[in-house]
Amino acid sequence: MEYKVICALVLVSVLALSTLVETQSETCAMAPQERKNCGFPGVTASQCASKGCCFDDTILGVPWCFTPKTIDVPSEGTAFLHHAGV
Repeated sequence: MEYKVICALVLVSVLALSTLVETQSETCAMAPQERKNCGFPGVTASQCASKGCCFDDTILGVPWCFTPKTIDVPSEGTAFLHHAGV
């Protein structure tokens, strides 16, 4: 009987914790000064993409081939509370 109770408690705990889990995703949208170089001088867009990096050659003075920014994406069912500044 104790074994079943322990298993039930573990299952409930795992389900409760799984709702708090966030997944990570990547984006190329970031301020130019946030870019971290991922390429080399003369890198092409296809060479950059093959490394899993972002390419944008429209802004001079910043890396054109850069690592994507990691963002946290809440898992399904996770709610956020937003408090506006008063």
